[in-house]
Amino acid sequence: MENERIPFRATEAASGWAEIGTLPVAVLLENVRSLYNVGSFFRTGDAVSLEKLYLAGITGYPPQKMITKTALGAEETVAWERTPDACARVLELRARHYEIVAIETSVHAVDLFDWQPRFPVCVLFGHETDGLTPELGALADTHVRIPMLGRKHSLNVATAGGVVLYELLRKYRAWHR
Repeated sequence: MENERIPFRATEAASGWAEIGTLPVAVLLENVRSLYNVGSFFRTGDAVSLEKLYLAGITGYPPQKMITKTALGAEETVAWERTPDACARVLELRARHYEIVAIETSVHAVDLFDWQPRFPVCVLFGHETDGLTPELGALADTHVRIPMLGRKHSLNVATAGGVVLYELLRKYRAWHR
């Protein structure tokens, strides 16, 4: 049993992922109020080798105990930046040819699993209950929704981030081959 927890990179199954390096994806968190959610984004960002995490609006930033508690040190390994103007940052990323993607359920959103991203990508996540501000949402090239089959039709923002980032990792690997 002890040998069943071999580190991922040491397994033969990891060889297909080894050449990916840094995932050409940035995440911008706008007004994410829970420091635990911010910490979770750091941890997931480390797991997928995220390019950069942008923290905007009221989103907390390191060093803070609640971020460290969930990030487990990933706030030291993931490149991040506090950005005072989310819209200006998005325009700068668009000028660098990033596809700007709002993760929001809206009438014109495409299904996450049908969406074909154009790398590099910047994914926008908003406030836990209010979502993205209308100004930031309007700057998105694409709106993407995660399929919801239950009655609540929502996920915790950090959970949604994990779903989206791992789908992007899967799609990038397929594109990269």
